[in-house]
Amino acid sequence: MPDPKVPEDIKGYADGWITERKKTKIPVFLKFSYIFIGAFGFLYLFLYMNGEVNHSTRGNLVRQLNASTEGSNGFMYFVGALVLIYVIIAVVFAFKNTPED
Repeated sequence: MPDPKVPEDIKGYADGWITERKKTKIPVFLKFSYIFIGAFGFLYLFLYMNGEVNHSTRGNLVRQLNASTEGSNGFMYFVGALVLIYVIIAVVFAFKNTPED
């Protein structure tokens, strides 16, 4: 028996912690924000993978630190691939029309 306090057009997730009206559309700006934020995170990962080596004041220190420690470029490429896969899945999910229950 449904709870009499909850209207029929309210849909709950996570045992009522998150609620929304049924058939609520995701705003277009939010859909495109997944693309921009994901692309920024992906590009940032590769641009600063080894630190900010071209900075005018601290670039020399970063290069010295990179020379004295071991690099992990292979692992960072793997993490970047995982980030890219996640961003693609999130964007496809955001633009896909999901059927209502």
